[in-house]
Amino acid sequence: MPFWNIVDLKLDEFRPGINSKAEIGDDLIMVCMEIGPGKEDVGHEHPFDQCGIVLQGQIEMFINDERRILNTNETYFIPSGKIHGWKTFDNKALLLDVSIKQT
Repeated sequence: MPFWNIVDLKLDEFRPGINSKAEIGDDLIMVCMEIGPGKEDVGHEHPFDQCGIVLQGQIEMFINDERRILNTNETYFIPSGKIHGWKTFDNKALLLDVSIKQT
């Protein structure tokens, strides 16, 4: 479906503590992701760019050696091949994330 209303969007469990909904096109993937409190990705990398916006809540993200706390309406851009990760705090974070579809 090409149109979403984030308020009414039904998310499915992706991993424990992470719920998501993905729209997968020929070249792009758009994901709405709700990450529960106290979750962490200690770091990974991939061969494509990734970007997004925090729709609700707060999340700490790092890209290589740069670390930043992002709040609602703040964005991120992760260049291809850069090690990156995140962690949530006492509340959940809701993100809209876009990346290239891997082939």
